[in-house]
Amino acid sequence: MAIAFTPVDIEARKKLEFTSGDTLRVWSKIEDKGKFRLQAFEGLCLARKHGTDPQATFTVRKISNSVGVERIFPLYSPMIDKIEVTKHAKTRRSKLYYIRDKAAKEIRRKMKTIVSGKTKTLDIPETVTETEGSEE
Repeated sequence: MAIAFTPVDIEARKKLEFTSGDTLRVWSKIEDKGKFRLQAFEGLCLARKHGTDPQATFTVRKISNSVGVERIFPLYSPMIDKIEVTKHAKTRRSKLYYIRDKAAKEIRRKMKTIVSGKTKTLDIPETVTETEGSEE
């Protein structure tokens, strides 16, 4: 069975304006019983590598059931239907790998989101909970 890929609009993908710190919703095509369906993956963009080159990638991280999940997407993959930027944020680093070790509360305090020219703190749901230990 031959898989038919839809062509990627390379110029539109080059003009996508997102950087690390932005919240993205990536719609990827998943093969399910011979058919393709769309599945969204929404999370924080940790890194964008290789700019607009053909091998360009970006890393998206989300918290699912209190477990961190990261996916690396090729920018020009035909398996990506669309990329939506839900929130823009101002960061002082180009790679946010340190977020893997931080709690959501600390991240929210550090990052600023830009909404209509004003600065506002980024809303990240608090899903990180401390494990109960024997502190008796």
